[in-house]
Amino acid sequence: MSEPGPRDLFARFQRNALAGEAGLDEEMLAEDVVIEMPFAPAGHERRSEGREAIAARLREGRRSLPIEFEEFRDVVVHETADPEVIVAEYELVATIPGTGKRGSANFVTVLRARDGRIVHWREYQDRAAIEEALS
Repeated sequence: MSEPGPRDLFARFQRNALAGEAGLDEEMLAEDVVIEMPFAPAGHERRSEGREAIAARLREGRRSLPIEFEEFRDVVVHETADPEVIVAEYELVATIPGTGKRGSANFVTVLRARDGRIVHWREYQDRAAIEEALS
């Protein structure tokens, strides 16, 4: 069986998120993985490096995020000239438990995979929609 490619890893990210887990689990990440969120709000890390540190931060972040992800809508995965890289566009829909309030936000992710693991993940988020959903 061949190693998972970027599409496989993105599909696993989706399954994990919908199962209530951190979208990116430690087994998916290369030892020297880099995650970038260029539009993260002030006070939040825009660049993180290293599998163990990132996995721990993502697990804690998921535990502290008071939402349940329901579905990925309008998912479009673009192939690139580089077989290691895909660009995924999607809308993520979630509910805040206890309130029943639903919200959604759009995302664009650039994912690079090598040897069956994610080596680089750059995510662009609709921060205004996220803040509105959580308010």
